[in-house]
Amino acid sequence: MSRPLLVLASASPRRRDLLAQIAVTPDRVLAPAIDETPKKAELPRAYAIRMAGGKRAAALGAWRAEGGDAGALILAADTVVACGRRILPKAENEREVRDCLALLSGRRHQVMTAIALAAGGNMPAVRVVLARVTLKRLSDREIAAYAASGEGIGKAGGYAIQGRAGAFVKAINGSCSAIVGLPLLETAALLAAHGFPPGQ
Repeated sequence: MSRPLLVLASASPRRRDLLAQIAVTPDRVLAPAIDETPKKAELPRAYAIRMAGGKRAAALGAWRAEGGDAGALILAADTVVACGRRILPKAENEREVRDCLALLSGRRHQVMTAIALAAGGNMPAVRVVLARVTLKRLSDREIAAYAASGEGIGKAGGYAIQGRAGAFVKAINGSCSAIVGLPLLETAALLAAHGFPPGQ
């Protein structure tokens, strides 16, 4: 049985690696840039949903522009780190990494990943997966060393749990793959429901 083509609306190598864990290889990767500025008073969950939907729509536009198959599935995701109602940035420099880690040090915070999947211009199916992460209390030296490593740059909340920041994690409640960037249980279920069973 033939399956639909799959377009991944993300340039993240972590998301491609996660898909590979469930034996899924995108037929195309498209990651058009969108404005990721949160709206005033926007809550983290709403922001994650809006970003995933926006990325999917932008990738669909790019796919159509290059004459792609109208029946292809477009998969997008967005991961948000939040401390209470506050959305933490994707750290752009060492200072932002330090600021994020100083805020999260010794505290529990939320990591939520929204995924959006649909064929063509259909209304996407959306899932939001929430995990809670507690970091140990970090010393100024630990924060400075991690920031200087560069690993946290470009990461939501200024850290990568799958990297050296894993040594800062005191507890996790929820999906580990969602924290890295793509909740595999929910993604596999959505793909299967759209005629793309993982591993087949």
